[in-house]
Order: sequence, then C-alpha cells, then structure tokens
Amino acid sequence: MTASPGGDRQAWLDPGPEERGFARLDAATFPSFEPGWVWLVGAGPGAPGLLTLLAYHALQSADIVIYDALVNPDVLRWVRPGCQVEYAGKRGGKPSAKQRDISLRLVELAKGGQRVLRLKGGDPFIFGRGAEECQTLARAGVPFRIVPGISSGAGGLAYAGIPATHRDTNHSVIFLTGHDATGEIPAGVDWRAVATASPVIVMYMAMKNLPGIAEKFLAFGRSPQDPLTIVSRVSLPDQTVRETTLGDASRVVREEGLPTPAIIVIGRVADLRGALDWYVGGLRENSLG
Repeated sequence: MTASPGGDRQAWLDPGPEERGFARLDAATFPSFEPGWVWLVGAGPGAPGLLTLLAYHALQSADIVIYDALVNPDVLRWVRPGCQVEYAGKRGGKPSAKQRDISLRLVELAKGGQRVLRLKGGDPFIFGRGAEECQTLARAGVPFRIVPGISSGAGGLAYAGIPATHRDTNHSVIFLTGHDATGEIPAGVDWRAVATASPVIVMYMAMKNLPGIAEKFLAFGRSPQDPLTIVSRVSLPDQTVRETTLGDASRVVREEGLPTPAIIVIGRVADLRGALDWYVGGLRENSLG
C-alpha cells in the first residue's frame, strides 16, 4: 500500500472525524484547474454517481461549464457557487449548436482567463467530438486536460446486465456510430467487413438508422437470429431494455417508438442478462445510480 499524498499513510487511513467521507476529497491534492485552461470531462452514461473524482473536482473548480445534451442535469447540482452554466447540446434531427461555434466558444472563454469545463456525456473521446474540440484548442494555443468518463457502450451496459466481453461468447467487440456528420448511415464504414468481423457489435446513436444498418448486416452475412438488444437511458431509473433479433429490429424500431438516447448491442453476449440483470426493483430508487 502506498503512502498518502501528504506522506503520512496512517493519518490517511485513519482520519479524524472532521475529515471522513467526502470531506477527505475536499482536502485532497487534486491537479490544479488554472485560469485559461479547458478541461474536457466525461460525465458518464447518465447516473451522477458514475462521475469520476476528477470530474467532481472540475465541477467544484470551474468558472463556467459548457455542457452537452446527454449530460444528466442532476450532475450540474455539484458546480461551485457562482459558476456559470451554459448549454451547448447537439441532438440528431433537432436544432443544435454548430460544432465549430462550440469549439470557438471554448477558445474565447479560455482566452478570457476563465476556467472552462466542457462537460460531455459518456467519454469525450468515444463518439463525443472531444478530439475535434481539442484540435481547435491546440491550434489556438489553449492548454487543456482530458478527464475520461464511463462510456455507455462499455461500462454503462453493466446496468443492463450485459458485459461488453465474456470468455464464453466473444474475445473482441466493435464499437460503431450509427450516423455521420450528415445524420445518415456512415459512408466511411466498410459494412461488408464489419458485419461478421466480431461476435459482438455495440452501436451508439443508431436508432434512427437501425433499419438500414440491420439491412446491411443481413446482406453481408450476419444471421437474422442474432440477438439485438436496445438499452434506452442507460443507468437511469427509467432505463428500459428491449430484446429482439437482428432480423426483427426494423419492425421493433418502426412500431414501438423506443426512447432515446439508446445503445444497441448485437450478439450472444446479451444472453447473459438472464443471470446478470441486477438493476431492478428498489435498486432503481436512488437517482445517483
């Protein structure tokens, strides 16, 4: 066991009554969030309790938070008093801020000496445009830090009792986005190669285009009997899970109007839900997760 940041291991392990619990976080030596910096922080899949310690520290330190549509508003309760909060969400098919404008806003605020927290759902580097924003910051000479978050397509699936990998089902997994910058099926994906490249495929933001994507997978050799699971509002008390097959997915999407945001899993790994589906009943009553 290593010593505490202050060097007194015993004091760290056995704090006084005034330093127990979250009070110890407030006294911890976190990285300094300096004026003129931008921190890109992953807020996780939804449940506020899935924030990282660095994300909590950033919320307590920032002068302004620029947050996305997929960030649970309950997370914003933890910003420090006096912190400005600004919405910059993007949702498919709805009026949204332009990505270039968001990136330039980050530069403007940082150049003005603000501590800027860019808060993004899930992980900022997994289909979150975080890298694009960092490229703009780098070109403008603005220093930044990345704080990864739990992605809905990996850790978030645990709330549906679905592991991304399991030794008995798959030794690989493919992560895909369901739309490109135009909102259509990504033209840059080699669908023939991807269709059967892995036993498990996890798709983000794919509800709108799922019928067309399913058609491509079936045309390129994927079995219509492959399990397909749609997990909506991952890790939140109103999470829903719809189990179907790849062959029936188009009908389900067309007829049932499932809620979004949703993550979609293709493959036998979903069969493990029978034993692993733990997020039920009273466990959903705590909004922190």
